Amino acid sequence: MRDMNQIRNIVILTGAGISAESGIDTFRGGGGLWEQHRVEDVATPEAFARDPDLVQRFYDMRRAAIQEKLPNDAHFALARLDAGWPGELLIVTQNVDDLHERAGARRVLHMHGEHLKVLCTACDTRSPWRAPLLDRPLCPACGVPALRPDVVWFGEMPYQMDAIYAALRGADLFVSIGTSGAVYPAAGLVRDARDLGAATLELNLERSQGSHWFAETRLGPATQLVPQWVEQMLASGPDNNA
Repeated sequence: MRDMNQIRNIVILTGAGISAESGIDTFRGGGGLWEQHRVEDVATPEAFARDPDLVQRFYDMRRAAIQEKLPNDAHFALARLDAGWPGELLIVTQNVDDLHERAGARRVLHMHGEHLKVLCTACDTRSPWRAPLLDRPLCPACGVPALRPDVVWFGEMPYQMDAIYAALRGADLFVSIGTSGAVYPAAGLVRDARDLGAATLELNLERSQGSHWFAETRLGPATQLVPQWVEQMLASGPDNNA
């Protein structure tokens, strides 16, 4: 990785691995949600059209579960970096929980949506939401019972890709934390970052499918690796090497 005093603008991609240590189940890996539900049954537009009750029950369960979880040391470390880093910084998360925000991070973009929001299929309005959807509540904006989870299902386009690519174009460093390297377009961001000249670093419990694209990979639990890396960055950042 290039010298710390050459790094000012950072893009961080986080995946399920950063929230797993808070007790949030992952879709992939042993014991993950894929073993309980096929993706075709709960996470596609076709599934919602075919059996909306099954899909709503599944996401009602997830929405309730994440509200009982707490941010871990990795979330808090990234919040410290967000607060203390003098350059541009963007945390792009694939996670639909709100643990980054509850830890205090502000520069966060949810590319796959959020469990604690709903999307109205009648008026296309997004609203904060914490209650169940199975009983078909009315949209707060238009009054039509047409709410669905505001999450990106397979086959749908992730949110704010233009903003993500704009951040990558200005990034000196791209860091991936707790990702499988299997879900696109997120899995391709490291190659985009490399092509644009950014340094690349992977922090993961085990090597991902895209590890070979990173200049450096550090293996271990996110709650150990991320605080160590953040302290390194804050101690050696651009304002400390002027």
